Amino acid sequence: MERVVPDRLTEPREEVPFGVYVHWPFCLSKCPYCDFNSHVRHVAVEQDRFARAFATEIATTATRIGRRTVSTIFFGGGTPSLMRPETVGAVLDAIAKHWTVAPDAEISLEANPTSVEAERFRGFRTAGVNRVSLGVQALDDDSLKALGRLHTAAEAMAAVATARSIFDRYSFDLIYARPGQGVAAWATELRRAIAEAAEHLSLYQLTIEPDTPFEALERAGTLAVPGDTVARHLFDVTQEVCGAAGLPAYEVSNHARPGAECRHNLVYWRYGEYAGIGPGAHGRLVDAAGGRVATATEKRPEAWLAKVEAEGHGLVIDEVVTRPEQADEFLLMGLRLAEGIDPRRFEKLAGRPLDPARIADLMSYGFVETMPNGRLRVTRSGFPVLDAVVADLAA
Repeated sequence: MERVVPDRLTEPREEVPFGVYVHWPFCLSKCPYCDFNSHVRHVAVEQDRFARAFATEIATTATRIGRRTVSTIFFGGGTPSLMRPETVGAVLDAIAKHWTVAPDAEISLEANPTSVEAERFRGFRTAGVNRVSLGVQALDDDSLKALGRLHTAAEAMAAVATARSIFDRYSFDLIYARPGQGVAAWATELRRAIAEAAEHLSLYQLTIEPDTPFEALERAGTLAVPGDTVARHLFDVTQEVCGAAGLPAYEVSNHARPGAECRHNLVYWRYGEYAGIGPGAHGRLVDAAGGRVATATEKRPEAWLAKVEAEGHGLVIDEVVTRPEQADEFLLMGLRLAEGIDPRRFEKLAGRPLDPARIADLMSYGFVETMPNGRLRVTRSGFPVLDAVVADLAA
């Protein structure tokens, strides 16, 4: 395959944000809506062994791509708050050993309220974590039970209070368009959440993913999520309530006060460079030959562990991303953002401009708009049909 020099516009390599994603694949239980790479183990996880394997994969990746300045680090999962603070610290030490960690680096860790307690949060803070994201998901106990969550609403709010007392930056997630949920009830729940959220909320519309228990329940007719019309009303009220409270959407499912956006996720959405470490982690790297490479590791935790110990990495996908593929990925990621994309970057990646006729057609439906600075973005009306908009522009 052709090795394609990555598009970095006019920025020098060291000024381009570089992120490291670390995947901890273990959970206390598997939620019925979840299709993430998460696993339940009924015996203690060998955290020291996993920490050594993380360090090995980091070292191998660093040898491959060379020195980088790390702007963001994100511990995702699974449930990373099930890690001991010492394990988190060991991973951060390995990253700092092989790359330069920026003094103002954002270091995030996902947590479930069931795995939160003050002493562990203090340990994470001491280890170097400076931002937490809590999987609250709902603020009433009936909904939490229906979603398969193990915590109560009171426990969730206690966890948020703990995070607030220890971290300068924190966020939490909610799921909407839940079975039986109405617009007025969601608006009330959302206002309560905003009162607890200092700067950032992630608000995800429930989708029925293939091969999940929720899909089986839906097929059996025992689970019904709101239809398209109600789901659209729920989306609209989400934008209205958050916008009025000073947390506008900066991405289709993420809301923040200006300047409080999740910088790690912006690396993805702005089509930056990031290393994926751990079982089932994905990455987009720029290698020594100057090509953009897509990577993915073995999903099964124990198989990943054995592969890293034997080979120094857990890679099962390691492919050059062609120029057309880069352009498609850039559209798919960038059009999720309220700031939109720079069409010149698409043209540089694709070797062709976006089709003006397609843009005009989408504008006639009110799905996209051009901004005074020349950027192209999806409108609020276009976000509910984002996949179709991206497919049309990429054709």
